[in-house]
Amino acid sequence: MSLTTPRRTPKESAEIDAVLSRHPVIASVKDDDGLRAVLKAPCPVVFVLYGSVMSIGGIVGTLKASGKTVFVDVDLLDGFSSKPVVVDFLKASTQADGILSSKAAIVRAAKTAGLMAIHRLFLVDSFSYNNVPKQVGLSGADAIEILPGCMPRVISWLREDVDLPLIAGGLVCDKEDVIGALGAGAVAVASSNRGVWLM
Repeated sequence: MSLTTPRRTPKESAEIDAVLSRHPVIASVKDDDGLRAVLKAPCPVVFVLYGSVMSIGGIVGTLKASGKTVFVDVDLLDGFSSKPVVVDFLKASTQADGILSSKAAIVRAAKTAGLMAIHRLFLVDSFSYNNVPKQVGLSGADAIEILPGCMPRVISWLREDVDLPLIAGGLVCDKEDVIGALGAGAVAVASSNRGVWLM
């Protein structure tokens, strides 16, 4: 199977490639306790998977003050609708470097706003896998994150078929999962497991 993905400009490719090449583990943060812990972790890139319209500016600011590159999962923010205006808010009111979303329109809006954009894809069956080209074609993402990330066989299929950096996220629990995902062709893994952050 061959999946068609949109061409990235050299500038877009260089920017996301530089971010993802800094460290093979991306820290996913789900709460304030995780936020405090990640400030001491060696992971330079952080996925923020929580927050609200009231708190997201402070969360991002704390991470940026510690030198982190920050992506906000807009689908998980409380108090926002799932409309592109959330991207405009993040661009104007926070220091976020980019966004994560499972919605192609949100990813596209982030690209238009000049933010890096990662398209999260939940691969639960062959239908969702075969829908990847349509979703990525609509979004124009800089990179994709597949969930769950503990599927080396599927990662290797996508690596052959998709010309975008691939991040393995969700259920990446230990060294074996990290090695399996990276060995199958993922450029990085994203995990909320603090033990994985220290690998």
